[in-house]
Amino acid sequence: MSENSHAWTGPAGEAHETAPAAPVTINEHPSGHFIDRHRHAYHQLLHVSEGVLAVRTADGTWVAARDRAVWTPAGLWHEHRVYGHSRVHTMGFPPGDAPLPVDAPTVVAVDGLLRELLLVCTEPDLPAGEARRLRAVVDDRLRRAHVRPLTLPAAQDPRLAEACRLVTEDLGRPRTAAWLARRVGAGERTLARLFRAEFGTTYPQWRTRVRVFHAMLRLADGATVTQAGRACGWATTSAFVDAFGRTMGQTPGAYRAAASAAEGAEGPQGAGSG
Repeated sequence: MSENSHAWTGPAGEAHETAPAAPVTINEHPSGHFIDRHRHAYHQLLHVSEGVLAVRTADGTWVAARDRAVWTPAGLWHEHRVYGHSRVHTMGFPPGDAPLPVDAPTVVAVDGLLRELLLVCTEPDLPAGEARRLRAVVDDRLRRAHVRPLTLPAAQDPRLAEACRLVTEDLGRPRTAAWLARRVGAGERTLARLFRAEFGTTYPQWRTRVRVFHAMLRLADGATVTQAGRACGWATTSAFVDAFGRTMGQTPGAYRAAASAAEGAEGPQGAGSG
């Protein structure tokens, strides 16, 4: 069953979900697969046992990977893009039964137990009684799950949005705050205030986050650790490994191996790749 199997086109020509049920599905998608903007009548949890899935809304982008799942509240318009061959597990939750916040998407940590539960719950032809019992455990685990956000919020101020675009479109070049301020027609202090006001972070912190975010996608798409680090602006593999580890809590090599779930993936440091 594909992700869009319940979708229909409304008056504005936009696909959206109307099925009253809260389905459980498992799907495989090739790298680069894109699922158009849509919404569901139910809450949805997305987890990938292979690859990476980016969930984009009007407010930002969230990433589902092997060690994290993305929760999308009912009625929220969103779209998906797959990086690397991906195996996507989805669980629907009725609007009145939400184990996670319903005001915005949430990224939650997926530990070993929760991962196995999600894999079993999305097995085809799972007996109804067993499914109910397993779902109860999933609900309990989600209510206690740690939030692990790696989110790229969308800028609202046009000057900040343009600064983000300039950086993201060429991650290989270090862009100073002064250079950005001149390009977007804002003072350096003004731009710094915008980063703090809208993202709650400094410009260097935001740039590190966006570089790690795009490195994740490149790793899932098959790039080596060295290739991903260079493409996203790190001068050395060791500097990339350090920044990625501080942000993600694991090395890029370990992340790449988990995302691909393949034999012979790079070792933990990936220093010999490239």
